[in-house]
Amino acid sequence: MQNDIKILVVDDEERIRRLLKMYLERENYTIDEADNGEIALSKALQFEYDLILLDLMMPGKDGLEVCREIREKKATPIIMLTAKGEEVNRVQGFEVGTDDYIVKPFSPREVVLRVKALLRRATSTTFFTKETATKDIIVFPYLTIDNDAHRVMADGQEVNLTPKEYELLLFLAKSPDKVFDREQLLKEVWQYEFFGDLRTVDTHVKRLREKLNKKSPNAARMIVTVWGVGYKFEVVSE
Repeated sequence: MQNDIKILVVDDEERIRRLLKMYLERENYTIDEADNGEIALSKALQFEYDLILLDLMMPGKDGLEVCREIREKKATPIIMLTAKGEEVNRVQGFEVGTDDYIVKPFSPREVVLRVKALLRRATSTTFFTKETATKDIIVFPYLTIDNDAHRVMADGQEVNLTPKEYELLLFLAKSPDKVFDREQLLKEVWQYEFFGDLRTVDTHVKRLREKLNKKSPNAARMIVTVWGVGYKFEVVSE
């Protein structure tokens, strides 16, 4: 139910928080607020949110630091709000685990659409697992993807992925040995017009490999770089 969705809006400007709250409450979302990074981090770790809208530039603890610290504990979907001239910071945001970004000044309706898109893809993430009668499970040596529960197991150990990392892995795993260039991955995994740096794909692949490698180096080896082209999923035999 939509009215069960709880979103944390983080921005040091009250007018932006008020605007976002007004539009999101029209969708029957429950909105909580924070006006600085310290409060945002405390709330994000203490409570369970379905999504966090996080301003990048704030006095004190900025959005990058907040995102980095959240990612050490949780995979809550995060959309970063950035000013137009902060492209380098946006790339850094993806590196620390941001799922999406929206550039200021923004259209509130665009924010709502982005929120809905990310929530759809994160409906059953590891912190909202549910059992279903029919299981959609992909099994490889060293790696299992339970698409009903959005759970990834590498060598029997659960891998804590963000929604975007999970989608990227699932997309590649559904087409073993097929090579995808970065433009294709942006279009297919992000699922909307995305005018971003192609390094976005590289940073997500890097983080995905690192997380898999901590549980199973063999699983990490399945994400293969095809130099000069893009990436593919290659099954490693036992």
